[in-house]
Parts: sequence; structure tokens; C-alpha cells
Amino acid sequence: MFRTLLRSMTAVLLTAAAASTLAPAAEAHPASPTVRAADPSSTGSFPVAYTDLTVSAAGRSYSARVWYPGTTAGANAPVAAGAHPGLAFGHGFFQAITQYESLLKHYASWGVITVAPKSQGGLFPSHSAFADDLNAALTWLTTQNTTSGSRFADRVDTGRLALSGHSMGGGAALVAAGRNPAVRSVTTLAAAETNPSAVTASATLGIPVQYVGGSADSVAGVAANQQKMYDAKPSHTQLRVITGGFHCGFEDSSGIGCDSGSVTRAVQLKLTYGVTTSWLLHTLGADTSFYDQVWGSAAQNLSGVVYSAKP
Repeated sequence: MFRTLLRSMTAVLLTAAAASTLAPAAEAHPASPTVRAADPSSTGSFPVAYTDLTVSAAGRSYSARVWYPGTTAGANAPVAAGAHPGLAFGHGFFQAITQYESLLKHYASWGVITVAPKSQGGLFPSHSAFADDLNAALTWLTTQNTTSGSRFADRVDTGRLALSGHSMGGGAALVAAGRNPAVRSVTTLAAAETNPSAVTASATLGIPVQYVGGSADSVAGVAANQQKMYDAKPSHTQLRVITGGFHCGFEDSSGIGCDSGSVTRAVQLKLTYGVTTSWLLHTLGADTSFYDQVWGSAAQNLSGVVYSAKP
């Protein structure tokens, strides 16, 4: 059911270019002084906190959960000292944001404030509206940074904003990036073609973009989706394909219509943590020590992941 619906919704698409003037890649930012763990696939140094709230920004309003680095772990804890990068994450088609809890908590442990909209979760989502919702999350974070009394006041590095998402959410993240010059980096998981076209959007982006897929994905396969997006992106991009990885392996559990692969979910998630966390922190300029794990020999020779890149 899930695969049939997703394929039918992504098979007939309109081509729409999302042109915008984009700021240069943010790798020139100075490195954050925060002490990081050595292995980006392992949990970072920050306690993980979260809060549930309503995002209202840029004409959008929806419920969301925000995972963030806290002074202590748990609900509504104070945000850890310092200014932290911001990320908006888009869920897959008909998927709850709780399906991505382990991944979003991982990002928070590395100091990334991550907003996960609960919008566009029905059988007939608008990909364009979802892209706008993701951008509204970043606008909201930027506003919160200067809002007196907000827990996020003076805690958001508004020069280091990124987008991500899984499947439909990955495609929407690419469309959103084409509409938002404040975005400095994008990483996607099994990104699916969308309407407007994520392939067309990819061709317009001058910022770093990472496409992560699974070789055994039978829902939004690499050849028909991420490979086309990668091919359309002229530079500052990479395609990382997890050998034996599957579509639902990027989530914490599988539901109706999910596929399977030749690697375990635990292995796939561990690889995903490493390649996406290093990408985000390096391309946002938050930790330049990850260069080798993004563009160098460590990336090119990572066991279980096929590497293609256009630096």
C-alpha cells in the first residue's frame, strides 16, 4: 500500500525550476570551539532535550517537535550554552516524525537544533507546501533567536542553517533549499522525486548537497531518484549509497508497505549517523576536522558505503 501510493504520487510530475540567488557555501565559517566526539556515528557530547510546540512563521502554522542540545536531557530543559546550527527535517510520505527519533536525537547530541514539522502527514500531501513548512521552521528558529524569553534566544547560529528529510521529505528539502537563500547545506535520505521536481531543484543549488540512498531500496530507488538528483547538481555534492540499505532502514521501525535489505537497520542507521553528521558539521563550518570523512580517503573508503562526489 505504502509503496503503491508513493510510486503513484511521484510517477506523474510537473517540472518546476526553483531558481534563487544562493549564498556561497558555508565552509568558510570559522570552526566552533565546541569539543566534539571523534566518531560522528557515535553519540555526541551534548545531553539531548526536546520540546513540542506550534511553529508559526512565514504564513505557516503547524505542530512540531524540536530536538536540541540541552543542559540536561529530557523535555523542556534549557538549551546548552552557545549558538548552535539549525536544521529542519522533513518526514517521509505518511510517516510520523517519531519514526526518526533516533536520528534527530543523534543530531541534537552533536549540537544541532532540529525542527521536525508534523505537517503534510496525510494521504495527499502537498510537496510544495511541505517545502514551505520546512523553510518556515528555519524562519521560526531565526526569529526565536532574537525573541526575549524564548528558550532559543541567543542559542541559534543563524548563519548555519540546513535542511534534511527522508523520501518525500528529502525531495521537499531540495525544493525548499531552492527557495531559501539562508540555507547553507542539505543532506537527504532516500530522497524521492516530488512535485515540484526535486531533480530540477537540485540543478539550481549552489550550496553543498548530499544524497544518501540504499542499494536495495525498492520504494524510492537510487537510479530513479537520488542518482538523477546527483547528476543534475553541478558541484559541491556527493552521492553515498549504503550497500544493502533499504528505504525504511532510515527509520526506527518498519510499517505496512515497507521494504527490506541485506543489512540490519542498526547497521544502516549507524552508517547514516556518520555520513550525515560529518556532512552537516563540516559543510556548515561547525567542525572543519571532518573534512576527511566528507571529501577525503576516510569517506571514499568507508566500508559498506559507495562514494561518488563532485567537490
